[in-house]
Amino acid sequence: MIIRYLTNTLVLESIPDYQTLESQGGLMFFHIFNTLNYVWTPFALLWKFTVIAFLFWSMGLMVGYKASFKELWKFALVAEFVFIFPELLRLLVYLNPSNGVTYFDIQNFEPLSALWLVGPGNVGEKFHYPLSVLNIFELIYGAFWVLGYHMISRRSVEESTLVVLIAYYIPLLIWLGFYIGAYR
Repeated sequence: MIIRYLTNTLVLESIPDYQTLESQGGLMFFHIFNTLNYVWTPFALLWKFTVIAFLFWSMGLMVGYKASFKELWKFALVAEFVFIFPELLRLLVYLNPSNGVTYFDIQNFEPLSALWLVGPGNVGEKFHYPLSVLNIFELIYGAFWVLGYHMISRRSVEESTLVVLIAYYIPLLIWLGFYIGAYR
């Protein structure tokens, strides 16, 4: 939440003459939606942990491996900390924004992602989200899950890798394909 607040502050500072807009009430909707976003974030994370744990639990059962849903859910909570690092990188890079930095520069800064490699200006807008999701942190997250599933289910690393591929990466790729297909 703190990182999100600081990033939103950076976004505000990147708006030309934002202090005048702020004093005139021109940023009221920005503040309303950000407040709603702060309220929604804990619920969204709890939902994400539950869905991820359910995917690992059900896909593990599907291939014949039993693991405690409660332990998988707790591990999902811990593994999510991997995704704090890209937000910290964004914050550190734009801690002191220059006058040329725009809202879209901050929004499209996805460190160590496919979008970062090709550049947001070089691909269509419908590919921004999928390319930003394909990043090194997703690979680290998957590696954490291999080790976590290995510890929770007491299965080999190879068997745990199979569960991670089936339970996380295949649904992720299906979701990204759906997003690209449904984007208008």
